[in-house]
Amino acid sequence: MPAGAPVSRDGSTRDRVARSILTNGPSSAATLAERLALTPAAVRRHLDHLLADGLVEAHEERVYGPRGRGRPAKVFALTDTGRHAFYQAYDDLAATALKFIAEAGGDEAVAEFARRRVADLEERYRVLVDAAPADQKAEVLAQALSTDGYAASTMDAAAGAQLCQHHCPVAHVAEQFPQLCEAETEVFARLLGRHVQRLATIAHGDGVCTTHIPHTPRDINPATNSESARTAR
Repeated sequence: MPAGAPVSRDGSTRDRVARSILTNGPSSAATLAERLALTPAAVRRHLDHLLADGLVEAHEERVYGPRGRGRPAKVFALTDTGRHAFYQAYDDLAATALKFIAEAGGDEAVAEFARRRVADLEERYRVLVDAAPADQKAEVLAQALSTDGYAASTMDAAAGAQLCQHHCPVAHVAEQFPQLCEAETEVFARLLGRHVQRLATIAHGDGVCTTHIPHTPRDINPATNSESARTAR
């Protein structure tokens, strides 16, 4: 919650609701109630306050594939104001530090800082991703990101898959320094062993950071590849 806000039992629970959305991405009231061991009525009361304060917004859940009967569930996501309330102090310090780096060493110095920032992440994730089967590497990467608080998931997409991150701890800083996003994308490409493309970022105002992971030719049509191999022999 915003700095200086009085702490109360309701405020503490409301903070838990907001933090759960921040960590896990857009969530329905029922999901929040189950995750936080609260009653749905209590969660809705806190969501009403968060909506009134402009910290969350509600929209219909996006449905992929055939849609069942009834309207899609309503999910709640943090607004830019909501994210700002959590990260203002950190963002100010980080942005000031990066501005100093940029002034002292230029854009390349910022890019080098960004690469070093994600170097540990790449080292830790490589053990997990390298051990996974080829068709599960993206999912394993998403699970590792979620463990670190990025609330990541994968979904099928045209000619590939999409890696979605519902939370970005440096979103406000990355608005000014896109090198942070670029370094992370480079890590994904190296870990997955293929060129990937960032389609959307929270830093640019999108609700989710989305990275497209294209299929390799073998992924797309393994039967054709096998036939080609036999013909070549």
